[in-house]
Amino acid sequence: MRGLVIKNTGSWYTVKTEDGNTIESKIKGNFRLKGIRSTNPVAVGDHVVIVPNQEGTAFITEIEDRRNYIIRKSPNLSKQSHIIAANIDQAFLVVTVNYPETSTTFIDRFLAGAEAYRVPVTLVFNKHDLLSDEELRYQHAVMNLYDTIGYRCVELQAGEGAPEALSVETLKPLLAGKITLLSGNSGVGKSTIINGLLPHVNLRTADISDAHNTGMHTTTFSEMLELPGGGYLIDTPGIKGFGTFDIEREELTSYFREIFKFSKDCRFSDCTHTHEPGCAVRKAVEEHYISESRYSSYLSMLEDKEENKYREAF
Repeated sequence: MRGLVIKNTGSWYTVKTEDGNTIESKIKGNFRLKGIRSTNPVAVGDHVVIVPNQEGTAFITEIEDRRNYIIRKSPNLSKQSHIIAANIDQAFLVVTVNYPETSTTFIDRFLAGAEAYRVPVTLVFNKHDLLSDEELRYQHAVMNLYDTIGYRCVELQAGEGAPEALSVETLKPLLAGKITLLSGNSGVGKSTIINGLLPHVNLRTADISDAHNTGMHTTTFSEMLELPGGGYLIDTPGIKGFGTFDIEREELTSYFREIFKFSKDCRFSDCTHTHEPGCAVRKAVEEHYISESRYSSYLSMLEDKEENKYREAF
């Protein structure tokens, strides 16, 4: 029997079968031994084969080939990956310039990971109503930066009382008929966005921790939520760090669109854009064709390979 994994609570997976029923399923014992270096061999969005048993549950016996996935380094085990979701059409990364602050390094790491698996990303800048004039100017500058590179940016004021142009309603046409991963740091308002789109789901929301201006986790597992206009929204736990996984040093350039564009003019084809003479990328940074924040993110990801950085827990 075939089905779609719509929820992952750690040891159990909720599988929606082709006839529309759901069945709680587990991985068969030897399944983990097939060379899958992942903390979660089965991910939300996976198409699987299941065998029902007499207890009314089922065993997952096979995962069908994935079209793509978003992956990160496991929070605790550096040699393993954690697959956030599989077989998605697009990702919406919810970011906030304050309350809490999303770093451009985090944004760039997520974007590079998505580029590696050809997943289009929209950046959703939330909490418009909480920002000062100065913070709004900064937000517009950041949006302009990513827009220029080629990423769609949306301003949002999730929650009640938002002006029409900033309400979650503006997201509906972008989500219709697609499988969309919703991701971001803890506290950026993912649950509030989902509650606005799907009021019947009624997810818990939490206040920001005043002491550290950081978010507190309300979602503890990944789940696919069906949208009225067709398609699914994948709700995921908030991520603190985004350690990249399975990206080779020599591939990294191609996951930064504007760096890749200028790299074609470098003197050496294997230029790392760190110290080589005739590097067109460093020249473009000096001349402000490539932003310093993006170049810094690129350098920090190069360093990952030696230093195992960015391994914060969920």
